[in-house]
Amino acid sequence: MIYAFIYIAALVAANLLVAWLGVWFSLVNAFVLIGLDLSLRDKLHDLWEGDNLAIKMGGLIATASIVSYAINPATGMIAFASLAAFCLSMVADAVAYQYLKGKDWMVRVNGSNTAGALVDSVVFPTIAFGGLMLEIVALQFLAKVSGGYIWSRIFKRFA
Repeated sequence: MIYAFIYIAALVAANLLVAWLGVWFSLVNAFVLIGLDLSLRDKLHDLWEGDNLAIKMGGLIATASIVSYAINPATGMIAFASLAAFCLSMVADAVAYQYLKGKDWMVRVNGSNTAGALVDSVVFPTIAFGGLMLEIVALQFLAKVSGGYIWSRIFKRFA
């Protein structure tokens, strides 16, 4: 259950920080907090396998968006962008994770992180900031994949 709380807290923090500090901070969030969420999503995937996974993950994502908005209504579009991006990237992540089933955990996690990061990196900034910004998409993608890799190493070692 602690993983679910960490997941929500990281998403809420990411939403609030981007709303407060702007588009440039989305790159820091992508590396630290979204990289964490991508790897944590796979940890939860393993824990909840076959146990209403999509409903539980969707509930975490929706909860984080609602909490973000409740704390600071100025996060409105960012909270919505986060909800849309994470729901769509959750699908890409889950499909890739299942496809890689039977592979080493690091391969599964980082393969699915790459798929999820790609979708999230296109959807989030496009909705949150009102247009497709290819530089931000590319930088966010690299930051999320890199951050996800570091978090996956930490989870493999300590969790």
